[in-house]
Amino acid sequence: MTIQQIKYFLSLANELHFWKTAEKVFISQSTLSRQIQSLEDEMGIQLLERNKRNVKLTDAGKFLQEHWTETIKELDQIHRQAKKIDEGVSGFVSITYPGSIAFNYLPNFLALINSELPDLKVELTEPNDENHKKLLLNYDTDIAFSRERIEHVNINSLKLHSEPICLAIPNNHWATKKSLRNFNDLKNETFILSGLHRTTYYASLLRNLFNAHGFEPKVLIESDFGGMILNLVSKELGVSILPSSFKFSTYKNVRFIELEEQIDLFVNWRKNETNKTIKKVIEYTKSITI
Repeated sequence: MTIQQIKYFLSLANELHFWKTAEKVFISQSTLSRQIQSLEDEMGIQLLERNKRNVKLTDAGKFLQEHWTETIKELDQIHRQAKKIDEGVSGFVSITYPGSIAFNYLPNFLALINSELPDLKVELTEPNDENHKKLLLNYDTDIAFSRERIEHVNINSLKLHSEPICLAIPNNHWATKKSLRNFNDLKNETFILSGLHRTTYYASLLRNLFNAHGFEPKVLIESDFGGMILNLVSKELGVSILPSSFKFSTYKNVRFIELEEQIDLFVNWRKNETNKTIKKVIEYTKSITI
Protein backbone atom coordinates (compact mmCIF):
# COMPACT_ATOMS: atom_id res chain seq x y z
CA MET A 1 0.00 0.00 0.00
CA THR A 2 1.38 3.41 -0.95
CA ILE A 3 0.34 6.98 -0.20
CA GLN A 4 -0.19 7.47 -3.93
CA GLN A 5 -2.62 4.53 -4.06
CA ILE A 6 -4.58 6.03 -1.16
CA LYS A 7 -4.71 9.39 -2.95
CA TYR A 8 -5.98 7.65 -6.11
CA PHE A 9 -8.69 5.96 -4.04
CA LEU A 10 -9.73 9.24 -2.40
CA SER A 11 -9.99 10.96 -5.79
CA LEU A 12 -12.07 8.09 -7.11
CA ALA A 13 -14.24 8.12 -3.98
CA ASN A 14 -15.05 11.77 -4.67
CA GLU A 15 -15.72 11.36 -8.39
CA LEU A 16 -17.16 7.81 -8.42
CA HIS A 17 -16.16 7.66 -12.08
CA PHE A 18 -12.98 5.92 -13.30
CA TRP A 19 -12.54 7.91 -16.51
CA LYS A 20 -13.05 11.32 -14.90
CA THR A 21 -10.76 10.40 -12.00
CA ALA A 22 -8.04 9.11 -14.32
CA GLU A 23 -8.12 12.43 -16.19
CA LYS A 24 -7.97 14.36 -12.92
CA VAL A 25 -4.91 12.48 -11.59
CA PHE A 26 -3.19 12.33 -15.02
CA ILE A 27 -3.01 8.57 -15.45
CA SER A 28 -4.79 6.14 -17.77
CA GLN A 29 -8.04 4.51 -16.74
CA SER A 30 -6.47 1.05 -16.87
CA THR A 31 -3.59 2.17 -14.60
CA LEU A 32 -6.08 3.61 -12.12
CA SER A 33 -8.08 0.35 -12.15
CA ARG A 34 -4.92 -1.70 -11.49
CA GLN A 35 -3.87 0.61 -8.61
CA ILE A 36 -7.29 0.36 -6.92
CA GLN A 37 -7.44 -3.41 -7.45
CA SER A 38 -3.94 -3.78 -6.02
CA LEU A 39 -4.96 -1.74 -2.98
CA GLU A 40 -8.04 -3.91 -2.42
CA ASP A 41 -6.06 -7.14 -2.85
CA GLU A 42 -3.36 -6.07 -0.41
CA MET A 43 -5.89 -5.02 2.23
CA GLY A 44 -8.26 -7.89 1.61
CA ILE A 45 -11.13 -5.39 1.58
CA GLN A 46 -13.58 -4.48 -1.17
CA LEU A 47 -13.61 -0.70 -1.37
CA LEU A 48 -15.91 -0.23 -4.37
CA GLU A 49 -18.91 -1.89 -5.94
CA ARG A 50 -18.63 -1.76 -9.72
CA ASN A 51 -20.87 -2.53 -12.66
CA LYS A 52 -20.91 -1.30 -16.23
CA ARG A 53 -22.81 1.85 -15.35
CA ASN A 54 -22.04 2.75 -11.76
CA VAL A 55 -19.30 2.88 -9.15
CA LYS A 56 -20.15 3.27 -5.49
CA LEU A 57 -18.34 2.91 -2.20
CA THR A 58 -18.84 -0.07 0.06
CA ASP A 59 -19.39 0.62 3.75
CA ALA A 60 -15.71 -0.18 4.34
CA GLY A 61 -14.81 2.20 1.52
CA LYS A 62 -16.88 5.00 3.09
CA PHE A 63 -15.17 4.41 6.43
CA LEU A 64 -11.69 4.54 4.90
CA GLN A 65 -12.57 7.58 2.78
CA GLU A 66 -13.48 9.52 5.94
CA HIS A 67 -10.41 8.49 7.93
CA TRP A 68 -7.86 8.48 5.11
CA THR A 69 -8.91 12.00 4.08
CA GLU A 70 -7.82 13.32 7.48
CA THR A 71 -4.68 11.15 7.50
CA ILE A 72 -3.53 12.36 4.08
CA LYS A 73 -4.25 15.96 5.06
CA GLU A 74 -2.10 15.55 8.17
CA LEU A 75 0.69 13.87 6.18
CA ASP A 76 0.64 16.72 3.65
CA GLN A 77 0.91 19.26 6.48
CA ILE A 78 3.84 17.35 7.98
CA HIS A 79 5.50 17.20 4.57
CA ARG A 80 5.06 20.95 4.02
CA GLN A 81 6.55 21.69 7.41
CA ALA A 82 9.49 19.31 6.84
CA LYS A 83 10.12 21.04 3.52
CA LYS A 84 10.09 24.46 5.22
CA ILE A 85 12.53 23.22 7.86
CA ASP A 86 14.82 21.92 5.14
CA GLU A 87 14.51 25.18 3.18
CA GLY A 88 15.37 27.11 6.33
CA VAL A 89 18.99 26.37 5.53
CA SER A 90 18.81 28.47 2.36
CA GLY A 91 16.14 30.72 3.81
CA PHE A 92 12.39 30.88 3.22
CA VAL A 93 9.58 32.37 5.31
CA SER A 94 5.95 33.04 4.47
CA ILE A 95 4.22 36.01 6.14
CA THR A 96 0.58 37.12 6.26
CA TYR A 97 -0.35 40.66 7.23
CA PRO A 98 -3.22 43.16 7.42
CA GLY A 99 -3.17 45.80 4.68
CA SER A 100 -2.90 48.64 7.20
CA ILE A 101 0.77 47.84 7.96
CA ALA A 102 1.80 47.87 4.28
CA PHE A 103 2.68 51.59 4.31
CA ASN A 104 5.01 51.84 7.30
CA TYR A 105 5.70 48.90 9.62
CA LEU A 106 5.96 46.20 6.96
CA PRO A 107 8.35 48.03 4.57
CA ASN A 108 10.61 48.95 7.50
CA PHE A 109 10.51 45.39 8.77
CA LEU A 110 11.35 43.97 5.33
CA ALA A 111 14.22 46.44 4.97
CA LEU A 112 15.65 45.17 8.26
CA ILE A 113 15.24 41.55 7.17
CA ASN A 114 16.94 42.28 3.87
CA SER A 115 19.83 43.88 5.73
CA GLU A 116 20.26 41.15 8.35
CA LEU A 117 19.24 38.10 6.27
CA PRO A 118 20.02 39.04 2.65
CA ASP A 119 19.55 35.49 1.33
CA LEU A 120 16.14 35.03 2.93
CA LYS A 121 13.25 34.63 0.52
CA VAL A 122 10.02 36.16 1.84
CA GLU A 123 6.52 35.32 0.62
CA LEU A 124 3.82 37.88 1.50
CA THR A 125 0.05 37.30 1.57
CA GLU A 126 -2.76 39.64 2.64
CA PRO A 127 -5.65 37.35 3.66
CA ASN A 128 -8.94 38.13 5.37
CA ASP A 129 -8.52 38.71 9.10
CA GLU A 130 -10.20 35.49 10.16
CA ASN A 131 -7.86 33.34 8.00
CA HIS A 132 -4.56 34.02 9.83
CA LYS A 133 -5.08 31.26 12.41
CA LYS A 134 -6.10 28.69 9.81
CA LEU A 135 -3.09 29.50 7.64
CA LEU A 136 -0.72 29.09 10.59
CA LEU A 137 -2.20 25.79 11.75
CA ASN A 138 -2.20 24.40 8.20
CA TYR A 139 1.48 25.38 7.72
CA ASP A 140 0.48 27.62 4.82
CA THR A 141 2.17 30.56 6.53
CA ASP A 142 4.94 30.85 9.11
CA ILE A 143 4.34 34.28 10.65
CA ALA A 144 1.04 36.15 10.86
CA PHE A 145 0.73 39.83 11.71
CA SER A 146 -2.78 40.57 12.94
CA ARG A 147 -4.81 43.28 14.63
CA GLU A 148 -5.92 40.92 17.40
CA ARG A 149 -4.20 38.25 19.46
CA ILE A 150 -4.74 34.79 17.99
CA GLU A 151 -5.97 32.60 20.81
CA HIS A 152 -4.98 28.96 20.25
CA VAL A 153 -3.11 26.38 22.31
CA ASN A 154 -0.61 25.82 19.47
CA ILE A 155 0.04 29.48 18.60
CA ASN A 156 2.26 32.08 20.28
CA SER A 157 1.13 35.71 20.08
CA LEU A 158 3.11 38.84 20.93
CA LYS A 159 1.83 42.42 21.02
CA LEU A 160 4.16 44.74 19.09
CA HIS A 161 2.53 48.15 19.48
CA SER A 162 -0.70 50.15 19.64
CA GLU A 163 -1.82 53.05 17.49
CA PRO A 164 -4.91 55.26 17.26
CA ILE A 165 -7.61 54.82 14.67
CA CYS A 166 -8.36 57.87 12.53
CA LEU A 167 -11.15 59.55 10.66
CA ALA A 168 -10.03 59.65 7.01
CA ILE A 169 -11.59 62.56 5.11
CA PRO A 170 -11.03 64.59 1.90
CA ASN A 171 -8.92 67.71 2.29
CA ASN A 172 -11.89 70.02 1.80
CA HIS A 173 -14.01 68.34 4.47
CA TRP A 174 -15.44 70.56 7.24
CA ALA A 175 -13.99 68.48 10.10
CA THR A 176 -10.76 69.41 11.88
CA LYS A 177 -9.24 68.27 15.14
CA LYS A 178 -10.72 71.39 16.78
CA SER A 179 -14.13 71.36 15.14
CA LEU A 180 -14.75 67.66 15.67
CA ARG A 181 -15.65 67.94 19.33
CA ASN A 182 -18.09 65.04 19.36
CA PHE A 183 -18.09 61.86 17.27
CA ASN A 184 -21.88 62.23 16.96
CA ASP A 185 -21.24 65.22 14.67
CA LEU A 186 -20.51 62.61 11.99
CA LYS A 187 -23.92 60.92 12.03
CA ASN A 188 -25.02 62.63 8.81
CA GLU A 189 -21.82 61.70 6.96
CA THR A 190 -21.60 59.07 4.22
CA PHE A 191 -19.14 56.33 5.24
CA ILE A 192 -16.95 53.91 3.32
CA LEU A 193 -16.19 51.05 5.73
CA SER A 194 -15.32 47.43 6.17
CA GLY A 195 -18.61 45.48 6.25
CA LEU A 196 -20.03 45.90 9.75
CA HIS A 197 -21.81 42.55 9.43
CA ARG A 198 -18.46 40.75 9.20
CA THR A 199 -17.03 38.75 12.10
CA THR A 200 -13.55 40.25 11.79
CA TYR A 201 -11.90 42.05 14.67
CA TYR A 202 -11.92 45.41 12.88
CA ALA A 203 -15.59 45.18 11.94
CA SER A 204 -16.34 44.44 15.60
CA LEU A 205 -14.27 47.47 16.68
CA LEU A 206 -16.24 49.72 14.33
CA ARG A 207 -19.60 48.34 15.47
CA ASN A 208 -18.67 49.01 19.10
CA LEU A 209 -17.55 52.54 18.21
CA PHE A 210 -20.83 53.46 16.54
CA ASN A 211 -22.91 51.70 19.20
CA ALA A 212 -21.07 53.63 21.93
CA HIS A 213 -22.09 56.91 20.24
CA GLY A 214 -25.65 55.79 19.63
CA PHE A 215 -25.98 55.95 15.87
CA GLU A 216 -25.80 53.67 12.85
CA PRO A 217 -23.60 55.00 10.05
CA LYS A 218 -24.88 55.59 6.56
CA VAL A 219 -22.57 53.26 4.60
CA LEU A 220 -22.33 53.97 0.88
CA ILE A 221 -19.63 51.42 -0.01
CA GLU A 222 -18.20 48.42 1.87
CA SER A 223 -14.63 47.24 1.35
CA ASP A 224 -12.04 45.30 3.36
CA PHE A 225 -9.14 46.86 1.45
CA GLY A 226 -7.76 50.03 2.97
CA GLY A 227 -6.09 51.14 -0.24
CA MET A 228 -9.40 51.05 -2.09
CA ILE A 229 -11.13 52.90 0.76
CA LEU A 230 -8.51 55.68 0.71
CA ASN A 231 -8.83 56.02 -3.04
CA LEU A 232 -12.59 56.46 -2.70
CA VAL A 233 -12.17 58.98 0.12
CA SER A 234 -9.74 60.94 -2.06
CA LYS A 235 -12.46 61.03 -4.74
CA GLU A 236 -14.76 62.62 -2.11
CA LEU A 237 -17.23 59.73 -2.14
CA GLY A 238 -17.35 59.58 1.64
CA VAL A 239 -15.33 59.36 4.84
CA SER A 240 -13.85 56.37 6.62
CA ILE A 241 -12.24 55.14 9.83
CA LEU A 242 -8.86 53.45 9.52
CA PRO A 243 -5.76 52.66 11.61
CA SER A 244 -3.32 55.60 11.70
CA SER A 245 -0.73 53.54 9.78
CA PHE A 246 -2.61 54.55 6.63
CA LYS A 247 -1.28 58.09 7.14
CA PHE A 248 1.96 56.85 5.57
CA SER A 249 0.23 56.04 2.28
CA THR A 250 0.73 58.29 -0.74
CA TYR A 251 -2.91 58.97 -1.47
CA LYS A 252 -3.55 62.66 -2.18
CA ASN A 253 -6.55 64.69 -1.05
CA VAL A 254 -6.91 62.72 2.20
CA ARG A 255 -6.56 64.03 5.78
CA PHE A 256 -6.50 62.04 9.00
CA ILE A 257 -7.93 63.05 12.37
CA GLU A 258 -6.91 60.83 15.27
CA LEU A 259 -9.70 59.42 17.42
CA GLU A 260 -9.45 58.23 21.01
CA GLU A 261 -9.78 54.51 20.23
CA GLN A 262 -6.62 52.43 19.85
CA ILE A 263 -5.85 49.36 17.79
CA ASP A 264 -3.03 46.87 18.38
CA LEU A 265 -0.63 44.95 16.17
CA PHE A 266 0.37 41.38 17.07
CA VAL A 267 2.80 38.91 15.60
CA ASN A 268 1.75 35.26 15.77
CA TRP A 269 3.60 32.03 15.10
CA ARG A 270 3.35 28.30 15.84
CA LYS A 271 4.57 27.08 19.19
CA ASN A 272 7.59 24.75 19.24
CA GLU A 273 8.76 26.13 15.90
CA THR A 274 11.82 24.17 14.77
CA ASN A 275 12.85 26.41 11.88
CA LYS A 276 15.69 28.56 13.20
CA THR A 277 15.25 31.12 10.43
CA ILE A 278 11.67 31.78 11.51
CA LYS A 279 12.80 32.23 15.11
CA LYS A 280 15.29 34.87 13.98
CA VAL A 281 12.65 36.70 11.98
CA ILE A 282 10.32 36.75 15.00
CA GLU A 283 13.04 38.49 17.00
CA TYR A 284 13.40 41.16 14.31
CA THR A 285 9.67 41.98 14.48
CA LYS A 286 10.30 43.50 17.93
CA SER A 287 12.86 45.98 16.58
CA ILE A 288 10.52 48.09 14.44
CA THR A 289 8.78 51.13 15.85
CA ILE A 290 6.18 53.36 14.22
